[in-house]
Amino acid sequence: MNRLFQRLLSFYFRTGTVRVTTASGHGFTCGDGSGEPIAIRFTSVRAQWACVFDPELKLGEAYMDGTLVMERGSIADLLSIGMRQNATVIPTWVRPLWALRLLARPIQQFNRRRQSRRNVAHHYDLDGRLYSLFLDADRQYSCAYFEYPGQSLDDAQLAKKRHLAAKLRLASGQTVLDIGCGWGGLGLYLAEMADVAVTGVTLSEEQHRIANARAAESGLSGKAQFRLIDYRDVAPAFDRIVSVGMFEHVGARFYNQFFEKCAALLKDDGAMVLHFISRSEGPGYTNPWVAKYIFPGGYIPAPSEVLPAIERSGLLVTDIEFLRLHYAETLKAWRTRFLAHREEITRIYDERFVRMWEFYLAASEMAFREQNMMVMQIQLTKRQDVVPITRDYIAQEEARLRRFEGERVPPIRLAGE
Repeated sequence: MNRLFQRLLSFYFRTGTVRVTTASGHGFTCGDGSGEPIAIRFTSVRAQWACVFDPELKLGEAYMDGTLVMERGSIADLLSIGMRQNATVIPTWVRPLWALRLLARPIQQFNRRRQSRRNVAHHYDLDGRLYSLFLDADRQYSCAYFEYPGQSLDDAQLAKKRHLAAKLRLASGQTVLDIGCGWGGLGLYLAEMADVAVTGVTLSEEQHRIANARAAESGLSGKAQFRLIDYRDVAPAFDRIVSVGMFEHVGARFYNQFFEKCAALLKDDGAMVLHFISRSEGPGYTNPWVAKYIFPGGYIPAPSEVLPAIERSGLLVTDIEFLRLHYAETLKAWRTRFLAHREEITRIYDERFVRMWEFYLAASEMAFREQNMMVMQIQLTKRQDVVPITRDYIAQEEARLRRFEGERVPPIRLAGE
């Protein structure tokens, strides 16, 4: 049985060097001997076979449960090697399972209003101390925008807000809808930097509470309000719409509804910027471990799934930008900060939770670093003349905002800081 296990596991590791110790104590090495070697040990026969026949789900569970132990290197190192393999070489024994998951995608993404609220609560209504320990000071829980190598996470997240604001082409007195406003950081930035009236919407009770507390503490309650409401229930029209990191929770079957609603909410001379994660290899399904433990109902779309829905809504695509590797660097910074507070997070939850989140952050980082995942920013309007015909205005507005940021006192802080 050990020989069979070695042969099957070798299908997954054809390059690199992975030293394996089975639950019975048998040792062998997978890969071609290249790179820095890592070593893993299974403590359960059941877990080791489960990882062979259903690695997408069972590898993460084995690490969470402690039945997969890293003896040399980290789980991020193991995932880096695994995701670096030739994706076209799919073991025959997992193909039926992959096909079934693709067929089950519509059920997994059935995000009606009640289910959407439950899905959001599962991830975003966790203990508030957790996010404060690994995010930047503004609690930006989405891809940062690294303008140069070595830029700090806080500066890169500020650059992301500045980049989005520049694409929105804001003017004093305009109304802005922030769909999926998080803890309010982007909305407060826009309200302060551009003197606009921001309405942020979220389904997370924790985010709603903190965002409004931040607005009050910053003296921006008159310019920024945050509502606990589904975007589908928002009524008035807005000059600008922005949505960052929320579209991944919509579900492919609801794309038409999403863009039709945005078109109805956007004024005729308005502009919208949509920021979301996208896959490069075409339509697929959500990793089952991620769907079960991290983002139930979530799905990362391919451009080929998004653009047709935009076309059907009547909105015009006026700019598309792909952010490559920016999220890999963001996730690396989050993972480093998370592990630096490992003991504190263990006291808040437990060791299994810590391993679960370590696996989530590491797997996400390697998906961007090794499997060509990316972030898309799509600018949308109803008329072609709403934005300039060249992109020079983006850099110009960023420069203006950067100067204005240096003049503002005091800076926005999180509630309770």
